[in-house]
Amino acid sequence: MKNFIYLSIISLLFTACGSDDSDPTPKANVAPTIPALVSPADNKLCVDNSVSFKWDKATDANNDAITYQIQISKDNTFAQIDKNFEGADNSISLVLDKNTAYYWRIKANDNKGLASAYSTIYKFYTAGNAEINHLPFAPSLLHPILSSTLSTATASLKWEATDVDATDVLAYDVYFGTANPPTQKIAKNKTANALDVTLEPAKEYFWRVIVKDNKGGETVGQVWKFKTN
Repeated sequence: MKNFIYLSIISLLFTACGSDDSDPTPKANVAPTIPALVSPADNKLCVDNSVSFKWDKATDANNDAITYQIQISKDNTFAQIDKNFEGADNSISLVLDKNTAYYWRIKANDNKGLASAYSTIYKFYTAGNAEINHLPFAPSLLHPILSSTLSTATASLKWEATDVDATDVLAYDVYFGTANPPTQKIAKNKTANALDVTLEPAKEYFWRVIVKDNKGGETVGQVWKFKTN
């Protein structure tokens, strides 16, 4: 009887100390965080065309290995990529054209096929060999949101533009209408970066802004559009 009791106790101890062979549910893969751009800073005038790019590292909840894709373009839509580089470091130096406006952005990729969204877009200008005028940066859309639908009889067109030459004075020509691209100039040498327009129902409108500085330089913006109910 005692032997039976001892065997029962030993059996219970082995059962209690045995390993749990059940596998936990695998953790779902998630994309890395969006990298934050560091330098060159937004609206920067680079004194050289050998430019050092730096950004804060992204994080990954699964601790996956991360690589970065940097895109550098001469237009703010990135329709054509001037430089495209992928690597694991969070910095790189590239030689670019002199006296040129550039736009750059970064995204993070993990080793399982997921990627973050692209970062915000920074813009900078490379210096030339001599003291020259730099063209304004391409305008950025503020309102109405691209491809949005409005239910009003009027709209306030709003945009933003900057120039690396801090003393330059900017003015704007605005084109607006139902043709794509718009051909009707509705404002010339406007100093404010907003303009109210009258709308008709069930129409698709297109508009663009040309940014001009007071030294003869000008930059043509992309075509933006919206609809009315």
